[in-house]
Amino acid sequence: MPEAKLSHLDDQGNARMVDVSHKPVVAREAHAEGFVLMRPQTLRAIADETVPKGEVLNTARIAGILAAKRCGELIPLCHPLPVESVEVHFEVPVLEPINGEPVRLHVRASAKITAKTGVEMEALTAVSVAALTVYDMCKAIDKSMVIDGIRLVSKTKGISKSE
Repeated sequence: MPEAKLSHLDDQGNARMVDVSHKPVVAREAHAEGFVLMRPQTLRAIADETVPKGEVLNTARIAGILAAKRCGELIPLCHPLPVESVEVHFEVPVLEPINGEPVRLHVRASAKITAKTGVEMEALTAVSVAALTVYDMCKAIDKSMVIDGIRLVSKTKGISKSE
């Protein structure tokens, strides 16, 4: 099997941004997810808005959106994109009587753009920074938190502008 050519390396093995100038402008969408594992008491404090640093989920949502918009500044070879839509959502599990087992806050993000390249890094960045913001805001009350399972769920490419 022939060795795959890596798109972010030139013929001399130097890092480079991929040339997308020849690609058509197309509507694109990406969905990502991740989880923040925490003590049930921490999730209860988030839900009750009693975390000392303030309202966690809206702060994390805004942080995720801002991060997606600046993805090209954060990841060295990522194209700076004029993201058209970013959404960050949280799924808070129903808390049964607190038994001490960790619970998982589900973080989901979607990003949309009409461009020559995909928007999956923006969706992944939104999830990552939203999860990090939850961690930062709750670390004083829960040292056991773990960010886990950040992944691309799906990406789509729609119809090009010229069609």
